[in-house]
Amino acid sequence: MRVLGVETSCDETGVAVYDSDQGLLGHTVYSQVALHAEYGGVVPELASRDHIRKVLPLIEETLAQAGTTKDQLDGIAYTRGPGLVGSLLVGAGVARSLAWGLGIPAVGVNHLEAHLLAPMLEDERPEFPFLALLVSGGHTLLVLVAGVGRYRVLGESLDDAAGEAFDKAAKLLHLSYPGGPALERLAREGDPNRFRFPRPMTDRPGLDFSFSGLKTHTLTTVRAHADDPSARADIARAFQDAVVDTLAIKCRRALEQTGVSRLVVAGGVGANAQLREELRHTAERQNARLYYPRPELCTDNGAMIAYAGWCRLMGGAAEPAEFDVTARWPLSALRAA
Repeated sequence: MRVLGVETSCDETGVAVYDSDQGLLGHTVYSQVALHAEYGGVVPELASRDHIRKVLPLIEETLAQAGTTKDQLDGIAYTRGPGLVGSLLVGAGVARSLAWGLGIPAVGVNHLEAHLLAPMLEDERPEFPFLALLVSGGHTLLVLVAGVGRYRVLGESLDDAAGEAFDKAAKLLHLSYPGGPALERLAREGDPNRFRFPRPMTDRPGLDFSFSGLKTHTLTTVRAHADDPSARADIARAFQDAVVDTLAIKCRRALEQTGVSRLVVAGGVGANAQLREELRHTAERQNARLYYPRPELCTDNGAMIAYAGWCRLMGGAAEPAEFDVTARWPLSALRAA
């Protein structure tokens, strides 16, 4: 089966072609970072309008890259949610219309499920069951993955996601957009011993997260050292250390509680070098193996949608001609493929 995947959940337009025999044949991503940079964050209306301009040309480009014609497609997958409704409607409308015109099935994919399955696109893929840390701008979850559609959420953020906290801390430090990568670069220059920020919710049992208090602590520290330009890098380092340590502590607990020996890290924050290094040490100490998708598949992309869509289509899923999208779609609502 050869599947076209279309991702438009937020501010990146991603398209890919996945073949069940040959693997990933091609994928392209267009980022709207430059468009939203002057606003310091994603403007939903601008995002959906830009998807309208980019999605059809990207489909043509990706099909050419994959050496595939539309008639060679066996199915089309698109992001149905969660995400920005306007952006989701663009991808869903184009994908469902194209599938209807070609007379092939279409399936709406859960964006979170696609992130969890992204490591399956690599040569060394984890076997089920595995523990997954999904850490991105909108989500921070610890999930026990027993199979496609068989997910148990062990912990989640009670307020800000880790990626959202990175972006807010970067704003407090007057860094450029997107804030996460900018803060990571600044943190490399910081003194790790000057400040120590709290590790939220690590002094109590459980696997949930909370990062809003860490943001407040960062604000207080920034204001207290407003006259010291050299403090910015030290604050960035202290913030990043706190987030990384918190995520690592929760992953260690989850590995101990579940007894699984495979840890998957997915989502855009998973590209953070310090987080990768700390989780490598965590996995080694727990005799577990660590898996990541390649860096370009950590952030939003069409490849993960195509693969998750293939899994769902092989399980018999298909959408009627009518379709809908949803801003909120928890993993708990999914069923096994």
